[in-house]
Amino acid sequence: MAIPNINNDQYPDSYIHNILESMPVIALIGASQNPARPSHGVMRFMQDRGYRVIPVNPSLAGEEILGEKVYANLKDIPEAIDMVDIFRNSEAASAAVDDAISIGAETVWMQLKIINKKAAQRALDAGLKVVMNRCPLFEIKRLNIN
Repeated sequence: MAIPNINNDQYPDSYIHNILESMPVIALIGASQNPARPSHGVMRFMQDRGYRVIPVNPSLAGEEILGEKVYANLKDIPEAIDMVDIFRNSEAASAAVDDAISIGAETVWMQLKIINKKAAQRALDAGLKVVMNRCPLFEIKRLNIN
């Protein structure tokens, strides 16, 4: 289900639900080892719900976060990625979206307050699903998924 006109405030619940039910392997760009950081909490929550979350952070590459090896970038991950969850600012999201397209991810998810409509349009044009300005943790709770 494509969203032709990007409106980050009006995704149908069915669109969000479908993404969260069908994306078991997630790369989390901007992952942090610090338990106080939102990316760490979201990663833990998603793992607790059965998702495989692979952390991406160039400054932590080779280390582990919550039992998963950290990769410097998406292209270094040796397995298929269903969804790329972006915990970077809106400007940096552009490169992350391009990387998601290049590795063949199915979905790009930009976290709360992350909106980059040009990058989102590139992803849509490449056949990816896109969510902006939302948190999967909140959406899973709101839609009662898992």
